Amino acid sequence: MAEEIPDRTPVTLIGLGSMGSALAEAFTEAGHPTTVWNRTAEKAAPLVAGGAVHAEAVEDAIAASPLIIACLSTYEATREALAPGAAGLAGRSLITVNSGTPSGAREMAAWADGHGARFLDGAVKNVPQAVGKPDTLLYYSGDKAVFDEHETTLRVLGGDTVHLGEDADLAALYESAVGGTLLPALLGFFQGSALVTSRGLPASSLVRYSVKWLEMIASILPHLAEEIDSGDYTRGASSVGLFHDAIPYEAELAEEADIDIAWHQPQHELLRRAVAEGHREHSISALVEVLWKPQPLGQGSSGAA
Repeated sequence: MAEEIPDRTPVTLIGLGSMGSALAEAFTEAGHPTTVWNRTAEKAAPLVAGGAVHAEAVEDAIAASPLIIACLSTYEATREALAPGAAGLAGRSLITVNSGTPSGAREMAAWADGHGARFLDGAVKNVPQAVGKPDTLLYYSGDKAVFDEHETTLRVLGGDTVHLGEDADLAALYESAVGGTLLPALLGFFQGSALVTSRGLPASSLVRYSVKWLEMIASILPHLAEEIDSGDYTRGASSVGLFHDAIPYEAELAEEADIDIAWHQPQHELLRRAVAEGHREHSISALVEVLWKPQPLGQGSSGAA
């Protein structure tokens, strides 16, 4: 059992899913008096064994600490869980770590302000197993005074801890922006796995090469971002046309390997639109110009490459 250390800020964790439990465990291991609450009380047992205190009622959990961290699924779920103890939030710092949109974060901030709480929204940019590690990224937005007051405590959760700005919705904005790369990247790996396993090769044989490919992508992101920020797409290493002209080969590969690449169709449509709008010779980063001007639903082109 971890020993509480004097002068460590007491913390309350609301929500004990895999991430919430990891956050609570990091605080108890760092010596912070930690109170936990969850609708399903059984989830608190391992944390109690590690030194946390389980509050039977959310009102008691809120009253136990000056810093409340809610790690639930959505802003709506957070408000619902906190509602019975909302009156006790006055004067306390409330940090939300959940999924949602920037508009949802703004609504959450207004709700917190209406109950007298000092508010930050946040995001953990890693898996639960990485919580507490020096290179784990967490970012927050909202009341800078709250961040400054609790920064040392929040760094217990990850060494790469950032305040994005005073606007309460910035963490949700960046969470949405960064999160957009996750499923496409995973689908690319799953497609590659289907391709190699169809030849009797293990998916594990692909990992080393996929990692190298992702590292290459990471290395060119600063240049692509510079192109987007400047609006100059004339000096790119890979053109829209290069990707556009590969569309038939993707279909040929899918037929040969008998794999489903239907998830590529929206990408192909973006490439076709970009070529139609004069971006064939421009850097692939010029696709952002098409993404800024989406066509109304049902009006996409169906032309072949």
